[in-house]
Amino acid sequence: ANNLIALLEQSFPGIRKCFDSPVRSDGTQKWVDFAHSFWHVDCVRKQPFPAFCERYRKWCKRHAYLFKLSNAEEVYALAKRAVVLTPKSKVVKVLVQEAANQLISISRSVEVYRAEMDRLAAMLPEYPVVMAMYGVGKSTGPHLMAELGDVRRFLHRSSIVAFAGVDPGVVGSGKMQLSSVTTSKRGSPQLRKALFQVVSTYVKCKPENEAVYQFYAKKRDEGKPFFVCTTAAANKFLRIYYARVKECLNAVESATQVEEG
Repeated sequence: ANNLIALLEQSFPGIRKCFDSPVRSDGTQKWVDFAHSFWHVDCVRKQPFPAFCERYRKWCKRHAYLFKLSNAEEVYALAKRAVVLTPKSKVVKVLVQEAANQLISISRSVEVYRAEMDRLAAMLPEYPVVMAMYGVGKSTGPHLMAELGDVRRFLHRSSIVAFAGVDPGVVGSGKMQLSSVTTSKRGSPQLRKALFQVVSTYVKCKPENEAVYQFYAKKRDEGKPFFVCTTAAANKFLRIYYARVKECLNAVESATQVEEG
């Protein structure tokens, strides 16, 4: 993505900001597909706006994207005022289109892996419980389940927090024990990354009725640094995760025993 963006900054600067469509299930992205077809500003501004608008409409239909006249006007206006560093040439076309092809290929592979992760995670009994939690998506949900495994192996909620490494560290010397503001960072860094991705959703969306965000807001109002607040929120989320998933697994196990009995 960075490689393609760097090339476009020389041939069509700022074009990515005109598109905000998310990645589709097949791995394609509108801004990448657009850059593959309209790889230089002259591909847009060397024709009258009505001609470009019609060409853009047909392009959207061919690639199954939603056509918006305002979007076409925005792209055309950007192309008209853009100052480019490279002229329109076959070399630039090859570089941009090959970078776009590579990004599309990688993105498609990522989506295939994500779909397979979701399929495997859906076989677990706690899947609907985890996916129903606020801030958990099709990537973070299977990621959390894979990293944490069966939560019943943890005797207490504090155990799963320590396993993730988002518990407060401890500084000790002889008989003196001091609580540190830094985390222990034990366990999997991939798990902590997934946790902070979930917490970032709370921070951005600010769901007032969610306990995790309420705890985050409380720490923020106390004047705590951002990292301390997000770590505290991750700690809170894990404790809720532990309680809900453990209850679900115990219920499934009890139902299985009744059926077998």
